[in-house]
Amino acid sequence: MGAIHRWLPTRPAAERVTMFLASRHCCSGTASLLKRSPMTHTLQPKPWIDAIAPYVPGRSTTDDGRKVAKLSSNENPLGTSEIARAAFVAGASSLDRYPDAAAAALREAIAGHHALDPARVIYGTGSDEILHLAAGAYAGQGDEVLFVRYGFSVYPIAARRVGATPVIAPDQDYATDVDSLIAHITPRTRVIFVANPNNPTGTYSPAAEIARLHAATPKDCLMVIDQAYAEYLEPADDDGAFALAQREPNVLVTRTFSKIFGLAAERIGWGYASAEVIEAMHRIRAPFNVTTAGQMAAIAALGDQEFVDRSRAHNLHWRAWFEGEIASLGNKGLRAVPSKANFSLVLFEGKLTAEAAYKGLMDAGYITRWLPGQELPHGLRITIGTEPEVTGLMRALRKLVEAAG
Repeated sequence: MGAIHRWLPTRPAAERVTMFLASRHCCSGTASLLKRSPMTHTLQPKPWIDAIAPYVPGRSTTDDGRKVAKLSSNENPLGTSEIARAAFVAGASSLDRYPDAAAAALREAIAGHHALDPARVIYGTGSDEILHLAAGAYAGQGDEVLFVRYGFSVYPIAARRVGATPVIAPDQDYATDVDSLIAHITPRTRVIFVANPNNPTGTYSPAAEIARLHAATPKDCLMVIDQAYAEYLEPADDDGAFALAQREPNVLVTRTFSKIFGLAAERIGWGYASAEVIEAMHRIRAPFNVTTAGQMAAIAALGDQEFVDRSRAHNLHWRAWFEGEIASLGNKGLRAVPSKANFSLVLFEGKLTAEAAYKGLMDAGYITRWLPGQELPHGLRITIGTEPEVTGLMRALRKLVEAAG
């Protein structure tokens, strides 16, 4: 009855009465017609839901329950800005009140930081929610959602969740192949996902390639540029995504506060697109989806540029060091895919397998991300951690390589 009362007032009076009586009749006299025999019917999810391989997060404990160095989820090894932490504590004082449903102050802060229009900013429970909103607003049964092989594992979930068909374009040495994506665009393509930098490979597509892909994207197809790791890029590596979204009606850029800003526990993501795209996604966005404390922490995090710069510098230094160390083991079959993110994908193509390295590193006190579920049984994605974590992991890895012969 509550649902009927919510929407009936928007209809003419006579129609409201008719529909109300019909609903009462349905709920009483004809209810038996809706019953199903348990002998002939069983509750089943939709077939496209059954086809989803659930998302598998990075582990935080070992097989025997030990808490060790967690290098499996690409979190910021420097933690969280103290300014953002203080803002979070202040925001937690109003637990009895719903957060601002419009996230007005957060949108203004994001827009001011990036010189964007706050009315065209959407917010969500991590950038994952924004990705799901994009698929939910623009794809469905009979449609296709396109992305590259070794793309972010949420993309096929977002596609199948709405009954769309995931289409996977071949990669180019673990990187996004724009020509391959273009070749796989069909009249049924409704959403194209591109992570830049890509996760789990860390590879990067320059602005010219992003622009070339958009030029080949049909006007009735939404191109989503997933920039979860964009803050780890140097200024010269701007891929032009925001400029595209400013002027093109079918481009959505997504970002997150979970990575360089160190707010992973609060799950705050956001996106930027044309007013029409943002309006469509708001129609299916959950209300009150970012907490008051989270909004305040995110606003403060945007203002602490020193912390962001220090996090980026730390990552640049230790990622370069780590990839150099892996290169020195090239004759043992190890190779690091060149990364622009805060992790490195290490390929094991010699005597030491990725699975053996994963288990050996766990025994040594380092949890990494082994990726057989993403067609990478020969790869480990390793977060660039603190100096002791990175150097300690490298020592343990060298011992495993030597023991393998």
